[in-house]
Amino acid sequence: MSPKPIADDLFTWPSDAPQLIGARCPSCAAMTFPQQASCPRCGAAMETCLLGRRGTLWTWTVQSFEPKEPYDGPTPFEPYGVGYVELPGELLVEARLTEADPDRLAIGAEVELVIEPFRRDAGGDEVVTFAFRPVTEGTAA
Repeated sequence: MSPKPIADDLFTWPSDAPQLIGARCPSCAAMTFPQQASCPRCGAAMETCLLGRRGTLWTWTVQSFEPKEPYDGPTPFEPYGVGYVELPGELLVEARLTEADPDRLAIGAEVELVIEPFRRDAGGDEVVTFAFRPVTEGTAA
């Protein structure tokens, strides 16, 4: 069985070039992720849109202790990076990072969206989630 996404309508899946699924307001151009029905700025109905795959690491930290219950992530727990990624259109997305080494993360670094294994569900099926990884020379877009 193929891996399944952690939640419906967060990212395109399956896909060789996955994208986050957000929303854009046709009235005031506000953008949201995850998508929502009404604009937080003006109240108009939002339209679904696909977000860019690359962005800039706006800020970050390393989650070095297991989150409080109900923790539903990989076991055993391993520290992971988490940060805000600024995507084109001035939208900040909170996301896991594939890197947890502080020496390899920097504010302003270019990052790209990837889909990675997250955990197994009660039936033993692999569940995947989105994350951002640092872009290095030779990394495909």
